[in-house]
Amino acid sequence: MPRSETRAERIYMNLRGDILTGRLLPGQRLPFADLGVRYGTSVGVLREALSRLVEQGLVLSEPQLGFRVTPVSEEDLRDLTNTRIDIETLCLRHAINHGDLAWESRVVAAYHTLDRTPELATVQPRAVNEDWATAHAAFHAAVLEGCPSRRLRDIAASLRDSAELYRRWSRHLGSEDTRDIAGEHRALRDAVLARDVEQAEAALTKHISFTTRALLESAPEELMTAPADA
Repeated sequence: MPRSETRAERIYMNLRGDILTGRLLPGQRLPFADLGVRYGTSVGVLREALSRLVEQGLVLSEPQLGFRVTPVSEEDLRDLTNTRIDIETLCLRHAINHGDLAWESRVVAAYHTLDRTPELATVQPRAVNEDWATAHAAFHAAVLEGCPSRRLRDIAASLRDSAELYRRWSRHLGSEDTRDIAGEHRALRDAVLARDVEQAEAALTKHISFTTRALLESAPEELMTAPADA
């Protein structure tokens, strides 16, 4: 990999990490001058990194105003949570009703990888382990993969992507110290393999709802009051 590409990738990862760990706050402006000093790089490299983060929904690009971290709000979080529950449980129901043995095997394999991967990285401040984040996304994708509707699966995946910033923030601001995330995934896996639609939907609903509850209980009020489209 050329040196310039290596530098651009490093700046992108550093900027993304600072957003997801709360060093850069939701709604915070990202002027090139400040970022150039912070990361010791050029406007071109920063623009490339910010454009990638816009595609991921972590940064907003506003005409005449530049870039800023995507804001969060209670209204948007509640709406996103309710919509995710509606769509993902519908997709899950179809997956359980139509998924075959090969699908069950993929769920088991994805769960095994997730269960064997540490959730938190060893760096300070403690952050979500990126390998765990990948395994987490793969497990939830595998669970819904049995649904025969590609469009429904795509909608569910898009909503999960939109929830990523909230989920990461819940790990830093939310009251998750007593949360049994591994147990939540295990309960979902067991219900899916038992083909128990009602129990699986309940497990998934609980899992999705926890992030919302943790954030609303613990996040600073000023971070959760900005309009989502401000």
